[in-house]
Amino acid sequence: MADSSSSQNIIRGVRHQGKAMILELGGEIDMKCSAELKAKFAELYKQNPQVLVVNMVKVEFLDSSGLASLVGALKWCRQNDSEFKLAGLCKRVKSIFEICKLESIFQIYDSEDEALS
Repeated sequence: MADSSSSQNIIRGVRHQGKAMILELGGEIDMKCSAELKAKFAELYKQNPQVLVVNMVKVEFLDSSGLASLVGALKWCRQNDSEFKLAGLCKRVKSIFEICKLESIFQIYDSEDEALS
């Protein structure tokens, strides 16, 4: 039996706005798709964005492997003088950052517009 969640595409889009690159994610970011997310980040790094905004407005769930992917992206941005911002986290996802004491490590914004301003 095929695993239906493996066919889920968490990458909803990538676009540029000014000096920022915006990665839109959606669905459940878990172990099944963390490799896809890491591969997308690696692709984006080649473009050396000044600002990388991850719009998570459509993300319903995030597990530790998804969190590790985001931490890896944050680390890359810091090492390459880029800004890394998260936008639009629902309460459930935001609470994961709070439980892990990561809300002070990441730049977290209520909306994409706030992250871009």
